Parts: sequence; structure tokens; C-alpha cells
Amino acid sequence: MPQMESAVNLRRQYSDVELLISCGDMPSVYLEFITSVLNVPLFYVRGNHDEGYKDSPPGGEDLQGRLVEYGGLSFYGLEGSIRYNKSPIQYTEGEMSRMVLGAGLRLRYRRMKYGAGVDVLVTHSPALGIHDADDMPHRGFSSLLKFMDWYHPRYMLHGHVHTYDRRTVTQTLYNSTQIYNINPSMLLTIEPAGVGQQ
Repeated sequence: MPQMESAVNLRRQYSDVELLISCGDMPSVYLEFITSVLNVPLFYVRGNHDEGYKDSPPGGEDLQGRLVEYGGLSFYGLEGSIRYNKSPIQYTEGEMSRMVLGAGLRLRYRRMKYGAGVDVLVTHSPALGIHDADDMPHRGFSSLLKFMDWYHPRYMLHGHVHTYDRRTVTQTLYNSTQIYNINPSMLLTIEPAGVGQQ
């Protein structure tokens, strides 16, 4: 997107942005360019093509398996796609299920106390049957449906599936979770709702 490659356009159009979130498959240098131009923090998860992050990670917070709070909002991340070859940032359904279960200690209590375990779930892959595709590399995880069933995030942001066709559905409500396919980019306003606030 040309407007995302010009520092002048970035400052003009996105000067009020407070946080940059990457759902993966973005070059480190590109993310660092945007965050330096806008002078905002970066939260990210790795996509299945982000092997280069091991040697050259983007500056920012890797959300993988972590609960991070910023600006009155809480974020939790799950990286990677369904396994379809030997890339290290791909997972079987069982492996992703274990990661979803692993979030329980932190998020179940928060869900009971605040109504939502986390404000924003950030993933690379979509959930099964929601914004995913029929081909194996772009099939979603059923365990991400369980994440939403169990922990009730207010929002889920994912990438991985391209949206070249304007008719492609990119916004879906699943129970109490608003899901967005943010590919290639999206501007969102998310207000704090008391989650994690004392």
C-alpha cells in the first residue's frame, strides 16, 4: 500500500495512532520504519513466513503466549498458522490447543472478574470457519474458537488470509468477540472497558 510506504503520508493520515499491532508476515524493517515514523509502540505475533525474526526481530513486544497491558487495554498473542510443511512457525491443531489451554491460568480469573479474559486477542491465523480459506495453508484453528468460548476476548485481530476481493468478509461477531481480518491494514478505535482495571 503506497500510503503506508511514505513517511509524509504516514504522519498525515495516522498521526493520532497510539499503537501499532502486527498480525505477522511483515518484514522487520518495514515494521520498524512505521513505528519510527509514527513514534508509537509495536505489538506483534509472528506469521508463518517470519523465520527471519529469530535473527532480526522487529523492535517491540512479541505477544506470543503473553498477556501485555497498554493504555488501559490488555493484549494476548498466538503466532503461526496450521501446519502444512516444515516451517517452524506452524502448529498442529493439538499444539495450538495446548497453547490455548496454557492461557487459562491468567485469563479465566480475569474473565470471571471483568467479563472478558482479555481485551484483544492477536493472532496470525483465523479461527476455523471464520475468515479462513479452503486450502490447507489458510485453514483456521478450531482451538481459536475454544479460546473465544472460554476467555471471551472483546476483539480478535488476525491476518494470514489476503483480502484482494472487496466482497471478502473481514468483520464477524462470534458470541461476544468482534473478529477482524486486518490484512493488509486496518485502523481501529478500541476503548478500554475496565478489563484489567482496578
